[in-house]
Amino acid sequence: MAEQSIICPHCNKKILLSKALTGQIEEKLRKSFDAELRSREKEIEKEFKEQLAAERRQAEKRAKESLAVELASLRQQVAEKDEAIEEARKHELDLRKQQRELEKKEKMLELEIARKIDEERRKVEEEVATRIAEENRAKDLEKEKQLSDLRKQIEDLKRKAEQGSQQTQGEAIEVELEDLLRANFPYDQIEPVGKGIKGADILQRVYTTTGQFCGTIIWESKNTKTWSDGWLEKLRDDQRTAKAEVAAIVTITLPKDVSHFACIEGVWVTDFSTVLGVASALRANLSQVAITKLAVEGKSDKMEMLYNYLSGTEFKQRVEAIVESFVSMKDDLEREKRAMESAWAKRDKQIYKVIHNVSGMYGDMQGIIGASLPKIDYLELPSPEDDSVESE
Repeated sequence: MAEQSIICPHCNKKILLSKALTGQIEEKLRKSFDAELRSREKEIEKEFKEQLAAERRQAEKRAKESLAVELASLRQQVAEKDEAIEEARKHELDLRKQQRELEKKEKMLELEIARKIDEERRKVEEEVATRIAEENRAKDLEKEKQLSDLRKQIEDLKRKAEQGSQQTQGEAIEVELEDLLRANFPYDQIEPVGKGIKGADILQRVYTTTGQFCGTIIWESKNTKTWSDGWLEKLRDDQRTAKAEVAAIVTITLPKDVSHFACIEGVWVTDFSTVLGVASALRANLSQVAITKLAVEGKSDKMEMLYNYLSGTEFKQRVEAIVESFVSMKDDLEREKRAMESAWAKRDKQIYKVIHNVSGMYGDMQGIIGASLPKIDYLELPSPEDDSVESE
């Protein structure tokens, strides 16, 4: 192995190096190189740390600036969302208030419809009752007129009875009775029974001034000196045959213990001096009974008319018209109610979506920024301390 040599830098001569010398030189050079290397590494490390610190400061500055901008934007968005939430709450309150008002209006409408139906029914009942009262009043006036005429006839009868009658013999009583009845009761049919025909002497068919048939009075006249109870049975038989309501006997001789007139075994017995009064009373009684029957029949007819009206098409159509108006108004109210509920549900979903997105964005920012992000109470879970305080 050839020995190592070096060239002198001054004289450019080759100088042989021994192993010991080279070892020392190498050791010295290694130490010098290591020292220089460590120094250089420290300088590089120092420069790197300075540069890293500068880069870090710049990065932190940029991050803070960006974070400040983002936080400002986020705060503005949160403020806008809070404003939107508050507006939504106000709108919800308005909707609930409108819903309560609609429900109140609906109840008032139902009450108003019920009142209108009751009022319409009351008007119908009053109209029918008024018509019935007017008709009864007209009949009462007619009755009063008949009673007034009867009083006048009774007065005339009293005057004629006081003057007395000279015709009391034989057939003159029958003729006088017929003439008396025809003269005083012009609306009645006075029908004398012909001679030789079995039956009573006169049939008086009683009619009102309006031509309403009231009944029949059968008359028997007697001109004898003694009274016979057999006349009563015979006249009742004649009454049944003639289908008369009243039977009366005019006689010169009255039964024992009878003064002027009396009702004996269902037959009226009178003398000639009081015959007109008895005839007027009997006729008035028949007229009153007929008027009463007619009034009862009229009331029955009016009640039937009222029933027919209430169960008829006209009343049904009136009620249907009222109910149809109510149903139409109720349908409009229901449509408005459904529209308001639909709008409320739509706004509720929008509010939920806004809150959900804000919460998600806030969570994302917490993951990026960490604890330095300002807390928003509405978006934070309650802490255990808060729960304990609230429980206390």
